[in-house]
Amino acid sequence: MGAAILSDLLTEVLIPASAVVGISFALMQWVLVSKVRLLPSEGDAAGTGKNGYSEYLIDEEEGLNDHNVVVKCAEIQRAISEVRSVCVKFHAQKKCRFRSSLAVSCKATAVADPTCSLLAYSIKKLNVLLASNLAISDIEAKVFCSASFDTLCCPHSVTELVLGSFDTLCCLVNGICKAGTSLTMYPNGEITKQLFCFASIESENIFPSFSLNLGATSFLFTEYQYVGIFMAIFAVLIFLFLGSVEGFSTKSQPCTYSKDKTCKPALANAIFSTLSFLLGGVTSVVSGFLGMKIATYANARTTLEARKGVGKAFITAFRSGAVMGFLLAANGLLVLFISINSFKLYYGDDWEGLFEAITGYGLGGSSMALFGRVGGGIYTKAADVGADLVGKVERNIPEDDPRNPAVIADNVGDNVGDIAGMGSDLFGSYAESSCAALVVASISSFGINHDLTAMLYPLLISSMGIIVCLITTLFATDFFEIKAVKEIEPSLKRQLIISTVLMTAGIALVSWVALPSTFTIFNFGTQKSVKNWELFICVAIGLWAGLVIGFVTEYYTSNAYSPVQDVADSCRTGAATNVIFGLALGYKSVIIPIFAIAVSIFVSFSLAAMYGIAVAALGMLSTIATGLAIDAYGPISDNAGGIAEMAGMSHRIRERTDALDAAGNTTAAIGKGFAIGSAALVSLALFGAFVSRAAIPAVDVLTPKVFIGLLVGAMLPYWFSAMTMKSVGSAALKMVEEVRRQFNTIPGLMEGTARPDYTNCVKISTDASIKEMIPPGALVMLTPLVVGTLFGVETLSGVLAGSLVSGVQIAISASNTGGAWDNAKKYIEAGASEHAKSLGPKGSDPHKAAVIGDTIGDPLKDTSGPSLNILIKLMAVESLVFAPFFATHGGLLFKLF
Repeated sequence: MGAAILSDLLTEVLIPASAVVGISFALMQWVLVSKVRLLPSEGDAAGTGKNGYSEYLIDEEEGLNDHNVVVKCAEIQRAISEVRSVCVKFHAQKKCRFRSSLAVSCKATAVADPTCSLLAYSIKKLNVLLASNLAISDIEAKVFCSASFDTLCCPHSVTELVLGSFDTLCCLVNGICKAGTSLTMYPNGEITKQLFCFASIESENIFPSFSLNLGATSFLFTEYQYVGIFMAIFAVLIFLFLGSVEGFSTKSQPCTYSKDKTCKPALANAIFSTLSFLLGGVTSVVSGFLGMKIATYANARTTLEARKGVGKAFITAFRSGAVMGFLLAANGLLVLFISINSFKLYYGDDWEGLFEAITGYGLGGSSMALFGRVGGGIYTKAADVGADLVGKVERNIPEDDPRNPAVIADNVGDNVGDIAGMGSDLFGSYAESSCAALVVASISSFGINHDLTAMLYPLLISSMGIIVCLITTLFATDFFEIKAVKEIEPSLKRQLIISTVLMTAGIALVSWVALPSTFTIFNFGTQKSVKNWELFICVAIGLWAGLVIGFVTEYYTSNAYSPVQDVADSCRTGAATNVIFGLALGYKSVIIPIFAIAVSIFVSFSLAAMYGIAVAALGMLSTIATGLAIDAYGPISDNAGGIAEMAGMSHRIRERTDALDAAGNTTAAIGKGFAIGSAALVSLALFGAFVSRAAIPAVDVLTPKVFIGLLVGAMLPYWFSAMTMKSVGSAALKMVEEVRRQFNTIPGLMEGTARPDYTNCVKISTDASIKEMIPPGALVMLTPLVVGTLFGVETLSGVLAGSLVSGVQIAISASNTGGAWDNAKKYIEAGASEHAKSLGPKGSDPHKAAVIGDTIGDPLKDTSGPSLNILIKLMAVESLVFAPFFATHGGLLFKLF
């Protein structure tokens, strides 16, 4: 490989250009998802499909015959009267009129005025089943039309409605179809049987997708209000601690790497670190929020596409995940690039000061990710445990059954935990790995020689990753077609393999054109000569180690392989043996990932010292856009299945969404493996940067100061896990009591003639998660400050090393144990093999034992496990940000005594 050939100017163009390409591609995927209409288009004329209805409305295996249709004239008339009364009550000022001249005639086969068909019912053409077991007072008014229609209440034509407001209801009641078309309103009926236009009279009866969107948005806004207060307080602490290093002096000081040069004062570092901290926090919030909004926008559309086949539903769910993946990757890269160039206007050639200040960006991102992961995890698992224990075990009703009071909270939790939390988590990993590489690079030879292109090598890797992931996504959505359920999981795994192979070639290209042939890395006071091909190996080994960890995780968590099948078989003798087998599986699953991480660390450090480890972590995260697309695909598919169940849609549609969800569960476990593996490398790279910045000559575990820190650090993941597990248990206890209360006190709830109080369960999860996320968050954020200030940098280095070593093991074990229990339950429920059938069906004793195991595993795989990887890297990046203060003023207790 030759010398670097990229100019600084070209580098500064390529990085933002790739980010813009990523954002543009995400928006294009959004547009394609939006084309899945909640109303038939004008081309889908009524009467063109089976039984005279549009093919868009009728599944090919699901015809609607006349004998399926039950019409009760009196009920219909009363329903229409209620719609009218609501219109008059809420929209009298808009002259919302009910045209009595077009009242329903149950015997009519046609309407007198064909150009204005309002609430027209025809026995012959009625195409939705009236659910007579629901009270008319709880009607949901549903309308769909074969063309766009005008309204008397709304000032514009309505071609597609996002429903749930009284305005919408009024518009629908007074809708006028264009000449020659027919508009039909179906009061009552199976909830969202057709999933097109829907409006509800009571807020708790709204369309499930609208409920999920509303619940998730409400929770995130509440969470962000509390976290915003924390961010403001912590920003002040950053400024005060770092500003006090030189007594808030504004005078420049000699540089640490060269006494002949002057660098910017500590006060400048305090100001810019605070700004980058806030910037990282805001970017993390935006990343998580956008992911959640995308998911709640796409879930109903995925359900709708499942009527046409599993391939259509897969593409919709995956494209929606790609929107989140590319937006997060591109936004993270673009904001970091803009921050570097903006701060450079002040710092000039002071690379070390510049990138120390930029480190706050990673701290802000991970701080928000911590609360998002913990709060979202507590929310979703409290609802999940409550819904499963009472619904499945005690009441023997299906998952996502609308009779279960916790079902809405459960599905909302999928979005705030697995979407918003995962997005913030991986954004934090990306930001921290980039910052760690930049800090170490700032004291390398190309940092000292002011080689901007080589300095921005970590950002060039991320830029190449966006381009590679864009090409990879097309393989899933355009180049290959999903024709059967069995093709879903291979398609997702193919994404990982293709992106890894293409990225390897991309890394080689970037290493050749961006890096000098030979450069120097400073390593704990010594110099190491590194060639550009050696750095390529560091990045590549991190990339491939991530793939190995992912597939090992799949082996231990997928029900296609023997480990999970053995766990399922253990359910024959009850929940106790299921728990024993699951724990053993989790412990065993740690072995190969740890070896993969160890090999990556050894090779990377041998070739390029701490800089090699930092770029290895970046290599593992270089395909973050594809990884996030796959991760987001899972919860979107899960929500789609929940909507199908709540809507009472056909069993065939539920089977399709379940197949999508099953593949998503496996790939979600793979994603957690990636996140944990990258967190280990990121944490070690940050640890190395901290040791260098704090001027620690060597970390000697035989030194008492270091060893006590090592013990305390190894204990922290256990303390943290205990807090999060107990938080889920406490919230779940309240949820179980509430669900039981509703089943025992609401007449007709089990029979389906009464509606549960979803709102109260959502409130329980929200209140519990907000309250319970504070103690574990405080533990993580305050530990480095307390240890560094009171005991000094040596003890803090021991804490960081101890938490890294034990935290990675616990995180992998917890995530894989929970994933195995989850898929063991699904293995029994699916009954796809003779072995699985012998353990089922749903409601059998082995199935109940599997549900108990799954319930225990829920907080392990979705709360404690994923949160631990944030703990190990967040404490490291926080220590790096505060390193100047700890090095100058730390160790107060040892100084006093």
